[in-house]
Amino acid sequence: MGLLRDRMAEDLRLAGYSRDTARVYLHCAKHFAKHFMRSPADMGETEVRTYLLHLLDERKLSHDSYRQYSASLKFLYTVTLKRPFEVQSIPRHRSKPGLPVVLSGSEVQGLLAAIRNAKYRAIAMACYAAGLRVREACGLRVADIDSKRGLIHIHNGKGGKDRYVMLSRKLLQEFREYWKLTRPRNLLFTGESALVPMTPGAVRRALHSAAAQAGLKKNVTPHVLRHSFATHLLEIGVDLRVVQVLLGHYSIQMTARYASVSAQHLQRIQSPLDLLGTAKGSVLG
Repeated sequence: MGLLRDRMAEDLRLAGYSRDTARVYLHCAKHFAKHFMRSPADMGETEVRTYLLHLLDERKLSHDSYRQYSASLKFLYTVTLKRPFEVQSIPRHRSKPGLPVVLSGSEVQGLLAAIRNAKYRAIAMACYAAGLRVREACGLRVADIDSKRGLIHIHNGKGGKDRYVMLSRKLLQEFREYWKLTRPRNLLFTGESALVPMTPGAVRRALHSAAAQAGLKKNVTPHVLRHSFATHLLEIGVDLRVVQVLLGHYSIQMTARYASVSAQHLQRIQSPLDLLGTAKGSVLG
């Protein structure tokens, strides 16, 4: 896309999109152009509709993946190309909600025990112990772990928002054991080099392998651990509003509603990871 890509990247920055979202939007726009082997500037509504139908009917994209492509193309034509009429009649794709996959407490224990690699085990524990998205866990820095206050600082979460989550006692112990092995200086979980974070794809593959080894029939992903975190907190009586804040699941309106949940409140919440194998944790299954 050349100059058009650069202009779209600038527009995304000016609009305040997070780095991750901008990268996804640019990726989607690139593949749109590659599909037709033409510049988006030379195409319009007909090609956009044809491509979106191709994503649904032939590539069988999930609702979330399709939504990213649709949002990317709407931004491209509305903002960067200044031709909103090309996409204004594209209908919004309705999701088909289903029940999230949730592991029982014993299944979480079995899964974590099956992960032999210390780095992958620590990331998986972070997803479950604090409800982190996999990209948030992979991007953790050493300085984000506040052992004195019992908190983890999440930078630039979904929507570019920062938040605090509680630091599980067992997770802190796991982090310390991992740190002794690797001695990371900045990024806690590095990938190909000390300057690059671990990739979510590598974590997903590690979890898939561990789930098979643990004999789990469910499709286990990092997000399943996040779902399990939220479900288990609700099962042990944590208020729904607190869980939503911990997950970072709030709009601007919801932010004001949950603003009273302070860091001191978060410090008093027990992570479900700390309850595994205890009498109180027996309610998790």
